[in-house]
Amino acid sequence: MNEKLHKGIEVEGTNVEDAIVKALEQLEVTRDEVNIKIVCEEKKGLFGMEGAKPAKIKVTLKEKTE
Repeated sequence: MNEKLHKGIEVEGTNVEDAIVKALEQLEVTRDEVNIKIVCEEKKGLFGMEGAKPAKIKVTLKEKTE
């Protein structure tokens, strides 16, 4: 297994769900195959505008049991 994937990757998105989708596409896996930890949720900008501070998650592959 790739050591980088074992340690996990951090991904940012406009919200948590967007970051999860990006991470799954990048790793080419399904949601069931990973552990997801929310590092920080997005923070809205002035007057509720998105993008003031993106959401960040850490995704690691689950260990496969045989």
